[in-house]
Parts: sequence; structure tokens; C-alpha cells
Amino acid sequence: MKDSGPIDVPVRIPGTECRVLVGRGLIGRAGEFVREAGLRGACAVITDENVARHHGEAVRKSLEAAGYRTHFFVVPAGEQSKAMSVAESLCDRMIEAGLDRSSFIVALGGGVVGDLAGFVAAIYQRGIPFVQIPTTIVAQVDSSIGGKTGVNARAGKNLIGAFHQPRLVLAETDTLATLPDREYREGFAEVIKHAVIRDAAMLDEIDPDAPRENLGPLIARNIAIKAAIVADDEREQTGTRALLNFGHTVAHAIENAAGYGQFLHGEAVSLGIAAALEISQRKAGLSAAAAQGVREKLAAFGLPLTLSNGLSTDELIAAARRDKKFAEGKIRYVVSPKPGEAFVAEDVTEEDLRAAIDSLRA
Repeated sequence: MKDSGPIDVPVRIPGTECRVLVGRGLIGRAGEFVREAGLRGACAVITDENVARHHGEAVRKSLEAAGYRTHFFVVPAGEQSKAMSVAESLCDRMIEAGLDRSSFIVALGGGVVGDLAGFVAAIYQRGIPFVQIPTTIVAQVDSSIGGKTGVNARAGKNLIGAFHQPRLVLAETDTLATLPDREYREGFAEVIKHAVIRDAAMLDEIDPDAPRENLGPLIARNIAIKAAIVADDEREQTGTRALLNFGHTVAHAIENAAGYGQFLHGEAVSLGIAAALEISQRKAGLSAAAAQGVREKLAAFGLPLTLSNGLSTDELIAAARRDKKFAEGKIRYVVSPKPGEAFVAEDVTEEDLRAAIDSLRA
């Protein structure tokens, strides 16, 4: 899978203008692409300490070369920054800097920064445009696409948020070179999820030894999968977008019960996928061989498949009940009958969920 340069990925969400580019050298041209997207006014770049160190100056230079007055707002790295208090602080700092309704935001970083900055863009001055420059696999293939923004509540992940589509997404693959190995590998849980729900052939093609600089086509392929699903059901009204939650019911429960930051998101998703495979075998007819193939692919990336006894099943069930994927007290659980297909099951019970969580301790 060689990267042949920027790839323009079609994103056709009704009523939305969003251009998505994937490839190398995009950060150095960020100002040019932002100008082409029609954005005007001053710019607030929201990033974290780690990303600012690696990529902040290149983004600043590019935006200022294109004529944008640029303000940088740096938050601590980690899930703890995805909080209402941080969003409020950012709004206050933007007001102090004189940013108004003609301004826009650039989210430079991984999923935490993208969700946080997108949420600030959704609420600041009742909504201003924003640009995503995702710097991790998770952010590039998943969280930067689709317009879900938000912060965590004490009771659960992403319980406070808004739908707010970015005007531009620049998935710069050169940023992957600076990722620590653990953060790089965790992102492939979302790639594997996309393969399970929509693209069975991709399972065989995901290679843990592929050079990072060659991942452009794989990232573009994943963006196209998510964009197509979002275009069918942007605000989760028909159930199609819910397919993207495969593995996430248990994943979000693990993140919440363990304390945000104990597990990387992709690590929790890997455990959630393992639980979803167990339920899919019982409720959707997924074959044991197919389930094992997915587990082996997760393991090839060093992703966890077993859960310690430190988190009790009761704790996880309690956390899952607070998740958005419970509707009127009923579980909206995504299962897969075979790789490449998924649906929302109506007959998954709390007992099924409990048994699947217990299976992670085997």
C-alpha cells in the first residue's frame, strides 16, 4: 500500500461542505487548503503539549503565510483535557484574544483534541467553522470524520456534545512518524472495526509491519467507509450510524470504570470488539473461525484481548447502562454475522453483556 501523495476522499453529507485530504506534506500547505475552503478571519489553533512540540510551528508558519492571524491554545495531553471545564476555559481565552464570530478553529492533534476543539467550535459564539488536522491513526480514520464533537462527563464518555461538521480535514500521514508505538498501534482497533462491519477484504490487508509513511491509501479507505455510513445517517436517526459503535459499548464502560487515561481508546475498543465477537457468535451466527481471525488480527497489533480482575463485571455493567447506546433502558448492541456485515441486534440482554465481559477474563 504505497502512498502516492494527497488523496481527495469524497465526503457527501447532505447540507455539509467538507473536504478531506489524506497524504504527506499537508501541514506545510495547511494555510493554502484553509484558504481554498473559503475560511476567513482570525484562527484559533487548539492543540496539546505533545503535538504542539512536534507540529505546532509548521502549522503556525503555514497559516500565517496564508495571511491568517493565528492564536495558539495548548491544553495538557490526555483524556483529562476532554472536559467541560477545559472547554469553558478555552472559550474564555478566545474571548480575551478578541476572536469573534468571523473566526475559525483548527484542531491539531488526536481524538481528544479533535473532539474538544470541535465542541468549542460548536458552542463558541453559537458556532464557528473548524478544521481538523488529526495526528493519530484513531483520529484520522475515525474521530475526525463525521461531525461528532464533545467532552466527557463524570458519569460517562462523550455524554456532553454536539454534531458540528468540520469544513476541512487534513489527514497528514507524516505525523504518524512521531507517535509512540503504543499510540500508533492502538489506532488499528478502529481500522479492524471498519473491516468487520463493512470491508472484509481489508482484514487480510491490514499489515502491522507496513511502513508508517505508506499508510495513506489505507487511511483513505477507512475514511471512505466512515463517511459513507455517516452520509446515510448523520445524526443517528435510522440506525445505520450505530454500526460504527461495534465494540464500543464495552469499550466506553472500560474507559469510564477504569478512569480516563488508564486505557488508550483503541485498547479499550480492542477489548470491546472481543466482547462483541463473543455476543455475535451467540446472537448473530458469527463462526468461531471468523471470530478467531479478528482476534488474531487485534493481537498482531499488540492490542489487549483479556481484562484483569481489577474491574468487576458489576462496575462495567453499571457504566454501560449510562452509555448513550442504551435507549429507554434497552441495549442497542451491534453484532456481526460475518466479516463485512453488521446490524443492531434487538435481543441482546444484560445477561449476554455480562457473559461477554466475563469471557474477557478467560
